Amino acid sequence: MLNSSSFLRHASFVLIGKPTLYGNLTCQGIGQDGIPEVTASEGFIVNEINKKSIHISCPKENASSKFLAPCTTFPRIHAKSVTCLDISSGGGLGVSSSSDGSMKIWQASNGELRRVLEGHVFDVNCCRFFPSGLVVLSGGMDAQLKIWSAEDASCVVTFKGHKGGVLDTAIVDRGRNVVSSSRDGTARLWDCGRSACLGVIADCGSSINGVAVGAADNSINLGSPEQMPSEREVGTESKMLLLAREDKKLQCLGLQSRQPVFLFIGSDAFNCCTFLSGFLLLAGTQDGNIYQLDVRNPRTPVQVMHRSGAPVLSLLSFRDGFIASQGDGSCFIVQQDLDYVIELTGADCDPVYKVATWEKQIYTCCRDGLVRRYQLSDL
Repeated sequence: MLNSSSFLRHASFVLIGKPTLYGNLTCQGIGQDGIPEVTASEGFIVNEINKKSIHISCPKENASSKFLAPCTTFPRIHAKSVTCLDISSGGGLGVSSSSDGSMKIWQASNGELRRVLEGHVFDVNCCRFFPSGLVVLSGGMDAQLKIWSAEDASCVVTFKGHKGGVLDTAIVDRGRNVVSSSRDGTARLWDCGRSACLGVIADCGSSINGVAVGAADNSINLGSPEQMPSEREVGTESKMLLLAREDKKLQCLGLQSRQPVFLFIGSDAFNCCTFLSGFLLLAGTQDGNIYQLDVRNPRTPVQVMHRSGAPVLSLLSFRDGFIASQGDGSCFIVQQDLDYVIELTGADCDPVYKVATWEKQIYTCCRDGLVRRYQLSDL
């Protein structure tokens, strides 16, 4: 909540390709309606304020940001950094992993612990719900993927085959098949029903930090498979696989065909990637760049966004835009229909590792050990 105790706050705006703008906000007191009365230093305007958000603009630079405070903070799910999280399709459950080695399922409404998922050796790097919301997929430093029942915490499937830690996963369609990426430089396709590897989709000799699967626009040539795909492959046709690689390369290939679509070289290691549509994608680098590419013409980026030199840690397609989080604690929402950026506050300078959404609610996990929930209706 915004209150009078934060008497003087510093506001800053980052414009792509321009110097950062700095100013001060001063709280003059609390109004009768409980809303802080805030004034801005020269060059800035406080457009709107309520108990959870403040909208500030800098007319001279045509810059505008709305800062949103979390509506709820869950401090007791994990004892250390929360490194990954996801929310079930129904919005009722959350799953998260931590640098304390634990992975837990909790009530999304209040953070109350429901299940502890035990079975990985060493840290769990990634966790996500299947579309059903009843099953969880996880990947760990033990080079294993595991599938868990969210109802009784039992591990129903373990996939073995990677030679290094599993860094990210993606679920194909409803989840008969899943994709994993690893420090061993490979991306693999798995058959959940038979606990079997259906193939190494890519072997690039460099750690694959992030993966994304997306349906390809009809105009994109994904190539043809050299061999007849296994009958156990379900939903891989007309899908693209995107790989965010440590060696500064962003690789796209046909998931079923295994054929290359493009290879893009960025400014630094790619940490994360996501599809925005059947031909648009985003990828974030260690040096703070967010590349927007068009698969139909990937040589030249549609645009490159750069707010700070902090690593881009997560990217998530959201409505008609995206949510990004970075290693300096910034987490922001860009939407086509809004003339301002929404800044999710609270993390201060601690990295925000992952973002998950359900309807108008946004959940973040952070190095400070907190899971935060934001309500977009508070805007």
